[in-house]
Order: sequence, then C-alpha cells, then structure tokens
Amino acid sequence: MYQTHFGLREAPFSITPNPAFFYSGNTRGEMLAALLYAVTHGEGIVKVTGEVGSGKTMLCRMLEQHLPEHIDVLYLVNPSLGPHEVLYAIAAELGLIPDGRRADEVLRMLNAELIARHSDGRQVVLLVEEAQAMPLDTLEEVRLLTNLETARHKLLQIVLFGQPELDEHLSLPRMRQLRERITHSFVVPCMPREQIPEFLGFRLRAAGYLGPDIFSRHAVRLIASGSEGIVRRINVLADKAMLAAFVDDARHVDAMHVRQAIQEASYSCAGLWRNRSMIVFEKILTTYFSRSTFRRR
Repeated sequence: MYQTHFGLREAPFSITPNPAFFYSGNTRGEMLAALLYAVTHGEGIVKVTGEVGSGKTMLCRMLEQHLPEHIDVLYLVNPSLGPHEVLYAIAAELGLIPDGRRADEVLRMLNAELIARHSDGRQVVLLVEEAQAMPLDTLEEVRLLTNLETARHKLLQIVLFGQPELDEHLSLPRMRQLRERITHSFVVPCMPREQIPEFLGFRLRAAGYLGPDIFSRHAVRLIASGSEGIVRRINVLADKAMLAAFVDDARHVDAMHVRQAIQEASYSCAGLWRNRSMIVFEKILTTYFSRSTFRRR
C-alpha cells in the first residue's frame, strides 16, 4: 500500500519468512553457520528454542536453503501427531506408502529407505517446527528414530525448533534419554534496542530503499519499547507505522506514527496506550481508497 510512496519494490516488514530478508546480526548468522555444521556432520539431535516471533521459522528456512544438495530435507508440519502417527507422517515425507501396515512394519520401511539413501551418498534431516506442541510420547518416538544408524553414521538427523516450553518438557525425568541425545542447543535471542535501527535499515534496503533513514530516533525507541525486541512485533509495528506515515503523506516515520501502530497492534507489553485500532484502521482505509480513486481519475 505504501511501497510506491517510499520508493520500495516490495513490502519491507512482511512477517512471512522470506530468506531474502534474513538479518544475520544479533548472532543469527553465527547460529545458522553452527546449525549447518551440526547437520552436515551428523551431530545427533539439535534443538533451537526462542520466544514466539523471535525468528525461529526464518532460521529454519535459511537452514533448508543452505544445506548441501546431497541432503534431503523432511518437514514435520503437524507436531500434535501421536507416536504411531508420526512414523506414518515421516514415511509419507520420504515418498513411502505405509497404508495398512503396522507401526513396526512402517519403522522397517523407514530403516530400509534411509539405508538405501545412505548407500547412494545422501543424508536425511528432519526439521520439526513447534516442537513444544508435540506430545511427550511422540517426542520419545522421534528420539527412537535416532537409533537408526550404520556403524559410523546416523541415518536421520533431527532438528527441533520450539518455544521455551520445549525446554520445560525436556527437563522432565521421563525425557532424560532424549535430553541426553541433544548435542547442540541454540537460543534465538530477542533484538537488543541498540540493534533495532540497523535491523530496520537492513529490511528497508532489502526491499529496495535507497534514501536516508525513514524512522526517527524517537520512533525507533518506541518500536523497541512496544516490541520488547521480538522480531515479529518489530516488523508489525514498523509496517503499521509506515502505513500511518503514508496516510499523513509524510516521508519519515515519527513517534506519533508508531503510537498509532501500537494502538492498532494492541500490544499490551508497552502498557502506554489504549487500543483504538478500529479508528486508526478506518482512517487508513479511507485515506488509501480516496487517493486511489483520485489517481484513477
């Protein structure tokens, strides 16, 4: 809606995990390199945790994009599956047809397929998102899959991406065996205040912006306060603030635009403004459509 106004080729603050907008600062670049090393060297189970909206999915997409061609990537898209269901789901990801077979038969199919791929020089990694939502029995079934191995290599690498609740589950006594199989643990940090200006500038440049800073210092401080460093919130507030600046026909985003963004986003973390989202949103829509009508004429 505001891209042309600010000279952008695309929206800079979309929350869709587009690898073109991967920000390598705040340890994310180093974390990606460590994940690539762990997976390519067969380092057991790897765990990545972080708050909601901290950037775990983006990191997962970047990992998939940068893995060597000889590594086959499987996704577990439904973490709420039961322990037997998860075997069928992984078999389906491998292109197998497990219909009508018992769980132990499906496990043998998996083992045979993984051995065949290993013999062909291929490696298989399973990426599990929202792992904190996985039933404990299913987590244990996933752990048992790491027993599929040759004399020297694991046949299946597993990377668990989850919210901090995953660590709570793994701390339980019954999950001790899985916990001990985890060879690398990473925590995706929130964005520190001092790095947010660089992050905003990076996203704008990735979207094609070539001009001076768009966000004022006060605007950045309010985004930092309103987002608490959560990357998804930073993107949402920056997007809404730019939309508010567009409505005012302004070339820069000031504090009042961020305040309007916080009002509409209804983030309670800042605790400074009441929600007046419908009023702000109606104003934005009215301005946008009136301008569009004028341009068509």
